[in-house]
Order: sequence, then structure tokens, then C-alpha cells
Amino acid sequence: QVQLVESGGGLVQAGGSLRLSCAAFGIRASFNIMGWYRQAPGKQRELVAAITSGSSSNYADSVKGRFTISRDNAKNTVSLQISDLKPEDTADYYCYGETSYGLVYWGQGTQVTVSS
Repeated sequence: QVQLVESGGGLVQAGGSLRLSCAAFGIRASFNIMGWYRQAPGKQRELVAAITSGSSSNYADSVKGRFTISRDNAKNTVSLQISDLKPEDTADYYCYGETSYGLVYWGQGTQVTVSS
């Protein structure tokens, strides 16, 4: 059974930093794509950042320059370094992994709360 487990969320003051991590278990090969979505209260889930196994990455416009995604293919982990946090970054953050066959697996989510 494939599982993705996130860690690193918490309560941070505006302007602060956090590092979210996600580890995948139960999968033999590397995910083709790994990334992070977030969902704020009352809003739809949105893609924050994604990275391919070849380390090509893309970001939502709202986080460019503040968020950095990285991954370790050998360990099947993906991380999201977040800096200059803003109250509007408050959300539940979910990591995901997509296989080369198009199967998508999700983590359980980790909460990030930014106080002003």
C-alpha cells in the first residue's frame, strides 16, 4: 500500500519560514511527479508547486520567489521550503505523487497557519 506522510506544518508569524516534508512508502519506483497542493478554508484546493523526477519545477504565481520545491528520487521524498510567509498562505498542505501511469496518491495533509 502506497502512503505519503507529510510533516513540518505549524503556526508561524508572518514573515517567517517553514519546511514541509513528505515521504512516500510502499512504492518501488520514483514518482514521475511530486508536488504540493493547498486548501484554505472555504476555498478550492490549488496547486502550489510540482517537480518532475528530472527536477523540472513549476510554481503557482502567488508563491513564486517564496516557495522552493525539491525532491530526493532515491528516497522518494519531496520538500517545500517556504519563506516570507503571509497570512494568505494559511491552509492545509497536501503532498502528492503521480506515477508514470497517471495514478495519483495523496498525503493526509499538514496544517500551516500564519499569524499576522
